[in-house]
Amino acid sequence: MLFVIPGLSGGGTERSLRELVGTLVRRDIDVSIVYMVQRPTDDVAQLERAGARLHLVPKRRLGTHVLGIRRVITRERPDIVHTSLFEADIAGRVAAWRAPGGRRVVLSSIVNTSYDPARLDDPNVPEWKLRGVRMIDGWTARHLTDHFHAVSHAVKDSAVEALVIDSERVTVIERGRDPARLGEPSPERRTRSRDALGLEQDAQVIVTVGRQEFQKGHVHLVRAFDDVAATRPGVELLIVGRNGNHTAPLEARVQRSRFRDRIKTLGHRDDVADILAGADLFVLPSIYEGFPGAAIEAMALGLPVVASNVPTLREVVDDGCSGLLVPPRDPVQLAEAMGRVLDDPTLARRLGERGRELFLERLTADQSHRRMIELYERLLLT
Repeated sequence: MLFVIPGLSGGGTERSLRELVGTLVRRDIDVSIVYMVQRPTDDVAQLERAGARLHLVPKRRLGTHVLGIRRVITRERPDIVHTSLFEADIAGRVAAWRAPGGRRVVLSSIVNTSYDPARLDDPNVPEWKLRGVRMIDGWTARHLTDHFHAVSHAVKDSAVEALVIDSERVTVIERGRDPARLGEPSPERRTRSRDALGLEQDAQVIVTVGRQEFQKGHVHLVRAFDDVAATRPGVELLIVGRNGNHTAPLEARVQRSRFRDRIKTLGHRDDVADILAGADLFVLPSIYEGFPGAAIEAMALGLPVVASNVPTLREVVDDGCSGLLVPPRDPVQLAEAMGRVLDDPTLARRLGERGRELFLERLTADQSHRRMIELYERLLLT
């Protein structure tokens, strides 16, 4: 089979892909990956070590990388072409259309609520451009794609409406995380993590993980943190994630904070699991969300979660049981929920323990990979 992805950036999508590829190779499934952008990460080497053949098709004009992908398809003759994210979806769908080598299944993963009305509140997203992207995505989805994989029911519902596709052509399979990679929470690991980050051992540490984009709602978290920190002198905020289109507004908001000396912006990190293991509370203030991989990792490490009450997060965080949900873009209620968890160790422990139980019950990588392989097999039989 052949995966088509935009790039190798070291983010959650690539991490999930790397773990899936390892499982496929162990099942003697032949895997090739076409990617169009490469950032300086170790993902290329790790995917090759997992057993995949990698093909870099540089992203220039649409026609040139479509032809490049088509040449790989013609040479590799995959049974399934699996695409993920908009640029790869369009290029992969078009490249696979009537490519030599007989019939093949074209499968696209839908990983976000890309056409959520909230996107238009992002100053980096012009309405005319979003409408154009949606039109192209919808046409190629309806005419050049056999099936879809959605990472959550909310993502499925959004795609069915926005792309005008039949709901029966969409299979929901949540992405999982590998418990072995994340490791176990422990007092010793907590101590090592705090030492490495220069944090006091008795500090109350809040962490959020996500690329610095409008979608992730970082500025609302910083505003909420001001209220939390005002009455808790030992609280710290860690913001983990690479720069993005909303980095400038985030940096400006941090500089306006009364407690900016207690906010650490750590950028992209390869030791996210260790950082989570050293924290007391995970917060995800997303305005909209596809699938909250960072929240899954926090739950795996026994952290209580405070998150936005948006459809996808409701599928993962059991409000009042494994975490607390609050309205998006509401720093007042966000601060109240954060303070409630920080001030009640019994509540924090109960939320964290139940979150870890939920992770082990349904959100491990093995469970996700098994269902993906079942989907591949089913598609090849139809």
